[in-house]
Amino acid sequence: MPKLPITDPHPDFDRLEEIILGKRVPERVHFFELVVDPEVIEYVTRHYLKEDFPQLGEGEVKPEPFYRGLVNFYYRMGYDYVPLGLKFNNMPQFKERRTKDSAALSRSERSWVEEAGGIVKNWKDYEEIDWKNIELDMQPLEIITANLPSGMKVAVGTTLFEMIMERFFGYEDLFKFSLRKPHLVEKVFDSWGNRILAAYERLLDRPEVGAVLHMDDLGYKKGTIMKPEFLHTNVFPWFERYSSLAHERNKSYWYHCCGNVREVLEDLIEGVEIDAFHSFQDEIMPVDEFVEQYGDRVAALGGIDVDKLARYEEGALRDYVHEKVNNCMPGRYGLGSGNSVTNYVPPENYLLMLEEGMNWSEVT
Repeated sequence: MPKLPITDPHPDFDRLEEIILGKRVPERVHFFELVVDPEVIEYVTRHYLKEDFPQLGEGEVKPEPFYRGLVNFYYRMGYDYVPLGLKFNNMPQFKERRTKDSAALSRSERSWVEEAGGIVKNWKDYEEIDWKNIELDMQPLEIITANLPSGMKVAVGTTLFEMIMERFFGYEDLFKFSLRKPHLVEKVFDSWGNRILAAYERLLDRPEVGAVLHMDDLGYKKGTIMKPEFLHTNVFPWFERYSSLAHERNKSYWYHCCGNVREVLEDLIEGVEIDAFHSFQDEIMPVDEFVEQYGDRVAALGGIDVDKLARYEEGALRDYVHEKVNNCMPGRYGLGSGNSVTNYVPPENYLLMLEEGMNWSEVT
């Protein structure tokens, strides 16, 4: 049975950032996570911290206790920051499907996007969206920063390509419209891209915000979802704006991307100038392989394959995590899952991963 990784947390975001930027050799393993599912947070908080964690959507639970609990969890688990996925008010109603959630820590229902088509089919649909009225919801950040322990900061992020592909157009329509209606596609990217830019501009002036953690899955197992030419035209110019903005404000730019994006990694590193890359699957690119090839130019975050994190027994998982950590440390690296700590990952496996990170620091 794993134990809590840290009993006396001392978060130090500035030190983590220096490691990510290659300005400091790490003396211990720092932790990184894009997101830990609320079901896992609730389980760990109640069973290990012996405290309550009120989830959003549970009866009359208010945002304030939820986000206070979020800060408390990341602090007690030994993180140097709180990840915050941005929410926007006055968004259009998107299509989605729902089914029963069969995970061990079930949330009753699991939703996913409607792949065939989104809400924008033509210029009329586009013009009916009140783009200027879509505004960043500042409440989560205000609650988090009001409860942020000394030494911690917030990493903020949202999605450009994924939102447009999954919500505004849908997969199939984006594929078709990229050829048949390229001007409509460009206009949606322009409208949503500017809403994100405005949000980042507003947030990066806050001293409590330490980094942009932008999230956009560009690939699948064999390559990029759209051709690199499409990404160069519609996606990467926006990424470059976001990254430049972060760097102008003396903040770092971390990038989460699932799938096989080997073909455009140089564009992300040299063109976008990402400071850190996250999301690794062993069957696509193991994190230690990435560190060997690119670790002198960009940080690697996470890397513990989610399938193994979910399925491995204790001994095998300890050996696996130990090997990955040893191969990546000391370097521009933060330990965490390859993607996220989902509600089908046993919480004990999650804690075991963090414990192995602490073990490295104890023996070096």
